[in-house]
Formats: sequence, structure tokens, C-alpha cells
Amino acid sequence: MTDKPLTKNIKGDKPADLAAYEANGGYVAVRDTIGKKSSSDLLDIIKDSNLRGRGGAGFPTGMKWSFVPMDKTEGHKYLVCNADEMEPGTFKDRVIMEKDPHQLVEGMILSAYTIDADIGYIFIRAEYHAAARRLREAINAAKEKGYLGENILGTGYNFELHVHSSAGRYICGEETALLNSLEGKRANPRAKPPFPQVSGLWGRPTIVNNVETLCNITHIVANGADWFKDLGLGEDSGTKLFGVSGRVKSPGCWELPMGTPIREIIEDHAGGMADGYELKGFLPGGASTDFLLPEHLDLAMDYDVIMKAGSRMGTGTMIILDDQVCPVAMVRNIIEFFARESCGFCTPCRDGLPWVHKILDSIENGRGEPQGMDILNRQAAFLGAIGHTNCALAPGAIEPLASAMKYFGDEFNQHIEEKRCPYSNKNGAN
Repeated sequence: MTDKPLTKNIKGDKPADLAAYEANGGYVAVRDTIGKKSSSDLLDIIKDSNLRGRGGAGFPTGMKWSFVPMDKTEGHKYLVCNADEMEPGTFKDRVIMEKDPHQLVEGMILSAYTIDADIGYIFIRAEYHAAARRLREAINAAKEKGYLGENILGTGYNFELHVHSSAGRYICGEETALLNSLEGKRANPRAKPPFPQVSGLWGRPTIVNNVETLCNITHIVANGADWFKDLGLGEDSGTKLFGVSGRVKSPGCWELPMGTPIREIIEDHAGGMADGYELKGFLPGGASTDFLLPEHLDLAMDYDVIMKAGSRMGTGTMIILDDQVCPVAMVRNIIEFFARESCGFCTPCRDGLPWVHKILDSIENGRGEPQGMDILNRQAAFLGAIGHTNCALAPGAIEPLASAMKYFGDEFNQHIEEKRCPYSNKNGAN
């Protein structure tokens, strides 16, 4: 056993081959489980582990899987790995796929067996060429060894696994838009209900989870629910891949216990702020989360604690705002990205986000008017309300803006009053 199960095989830039992966305990859980334990037994273990989805929402994984109908009917059941990872500032899943692809393959085999799925897809970000190649190599090696395909290890269980490159849009990371894209349709989110667990890919029961979530399954099955729960420091179980980007001394990604204090992640693992810069704020879980401030550094990185502080843990990958970067410019860039990535299905997102970007651009470039702040506040309240849009893209996009106006509102007003960006003479301000 190890206290860092997700990264125990990662040594250097090259992934371990099948033999090396097996030598470090790989596929033992598959050999000990497929055909020897029931699907319901595995589901109970996942439920007891309190594993929460690592893609951002934090929904209990076992509960999600329990909605899949387990009656024996004709037709396929699907397991889909969401490896789209287009959230700005997020790169944790790429680390696993490039450096330990067999871990994801094994996790998907065990997950599929738990929900009685016979076909799986890894829906991977279009730009992740190295990860896609290494995953296909791992899949082929696992097939040759009998871990994948028909009659796995002579048990009668069948599971086929495929890699599918994304259409290249952020919206494909929304699970139902992903399913539409996988079917060859435009990547628009679907209305719910029905939920994918009942009617997903091609109308069949489907589970969609992200890379990190599915990789945890192997270790939970192998070591037990209690072991997994003991890895966390607080209410949330297990470890988490945390990342930091921005002006810190050592940006990167580290596997740490759930509940690790933010200060430890930034100051100890990321090395603290780069020389000459001070921490002004940070987005705790990717670009679509609310800003937090230096006063929040001693909070634990777990779902409920960060939620109570007014943000979301999201993907657990922080984006640093330093004292020499203009918060208006930073938010403008974020909104520009999300406006471009809207699927265009609903009016508030399709038209509202470009409108917000236009106002922010005018403020940043010295053309802002006082009424612009009123419009931004109204748009933040409207777009941030769940139910006003077809999916969560616009509410997520507006979180950094709403929190920036809350914490850095004086600087927005300074832009308007002085008709210029006060950071314009600072190095790297925009």
C-alpha cells in the first residue's frame, strides 16, 4: 500500500510498459475481481469509500453508479471516460494519461465490470496527442494479455475499450455534450432528465466520469474502502492531484491528501511566490471558480470547506493572481475564452458572455463608463443563477467575474475613473 496511489508508477517522462506496471501491482485487482466478485459487491465498496468525482462537481461516485439499471436486457451499456480536460489552468489528467496509461485502463475495466458495461470510450482532448498514443498502446498490450476484449481472463465477461479524440471545444467536457459529440452530433448539452445513467450514449445506460476518478477505482478495489477513507485529512476521502500555475517558483502537479491546506500547496510544494511578486488572489479549481484571497490560505482543500468560503474546489488546480497582474485584464481573458467556447444553444450564454467581454475590454482599455459596472453586476446575477442557461458553462464562466468585482471592485472603478489601466506600466500586467 502507498499513501500516493495515483502517482506511485510515475518516474520520469516515459510511462511504464505492461510488464513494469504488473510488477508494481498492476492488474492484480482485475485478476482478483473479474468473475470472482459480483458487481453489487464492488458497488458497495465504491459507495463505502466516499469517493467523490474528481472532475469538478464532486458528486459521490457510488451514488451516481447506483442509478444505472442492472436488469439483464438486450443492448449495450457504456462507460465513458471524460478526458477532455479543457478547463484553463488544469493539467492533472494529462499527467496520468501520459505517464501511467495502464492505470486508467485498469480503472476502466473494474468500473465497467461494476456497472456491467461492455463498451468503453476514452473521450480525450484533441490536443493530447502523446496521451492518446500511449493509451492506445496500453489498450493493445492489455488486450494481448487478456485483460480486455472478449472473455476476459476466461471469465465470460466482455469489455471493449476505444480512444476517441474530442471535437476540440470546451463544451465537449459537459457530459451530455460529450455524448452528443461521441455520437457524431453537434456538441450541445442535452436536457435532463433523462440522465445518462438511464439514457445516455445512443439511448443506452451510460456512466461518464473523469480520468482521476476512474483511476481511483483500482486502488479502492485493491485496498478497501477504509484504507481509502484514511488517506484524507478531513471529511473527504482519498488523495487528490493538486496543481498550481502562475508566478510561483515551482508550478506543477502533486498528489496530496484531500484536505491539504492551501498554504502548504502554494508555499511548500509550489515553492511560494516568485521573487518580486506577492499573492493577490487565486482561483482554487481552474478558471471557472470564484477568486479567493490570501486570507483563505489556511483553508483545507476539500469540497465543503471551499464551498463555504464562497468558491468551489473544482479540479483542484489553482491559478495564481499576483500583485503585478491586472485583475480586470485577467477576468477579461477568462470571459473571452468562455464566450468563444459557448455552444450557442441558449441566448444568455451565446449573447450574454460576448456582451460581458465587450464591457470588460472597454474598461481595461480606458473606454469604460460607470454604467458598465451596473451592467456587469446585473449580468453576473443573471448568468450566475442556475436554471437560466441550458448548462453550467455560463454560471461557471461568470464566477471569476462576480468574485473579482466583489474583492477588487475598487480597481474596476479606478479603470473607469482614470480612463486607463493602472497596471499598464507594470511588467506583464496584461
